[in-house]
Amino acid sequence: MKITISRSDFNRIYEHALSERPNEACGLIAGEDGEDGVRRIKKVFLLANTDHSNEHFSIDPRQQLWAVKDMRAEGLTPLGNWHSHPESPSRPSEEDKRLAGDSRASYLILSLMEEGNPVLNAFHIETVDGEKTVRKEELVIEGDNG
Repeated sequence: MKITISRSDFNRIYEHALSERPNEACGLIAGEDGEDGVRRIKKVFLLANTDHSNEHFSIDPRQQLWAVKDMRAEGLTPLGNWHSHPESPSRPSEEDKRLAGDSRASYLILSLMEEGNPVLNAFHIETVDGEKTVRKEELVIEGDNG
């Protein structure tokens, strides 16, 4: 699957992740699944990590409920979540895989491992025959301003 995100939304995620270091930052993504097979992120939600940890995250449930209500009010589809890895690569950890419970979701992971070179990747995680399988999704950051 191909996923698009605007440069300005990427920048918002990046700035929020930097501000939360050394802890992981997290949030939700919403938008639309196009008839052309492209998943378009139209809105990102910057939410609190109630775990205050650099190795895992839990989204604040009240903020998550607010975000879902906001998505519905704007006619957007929940597409998945995003979180940062302050000190590790942009790929799902074993815990990320274990906790991935929605096979329809896209999981965006932003690595801050290399100072000044953020790396954002998208993944599809599902359980097949009792095993978690991970597939990298094509992610396109659109636009040069923001």
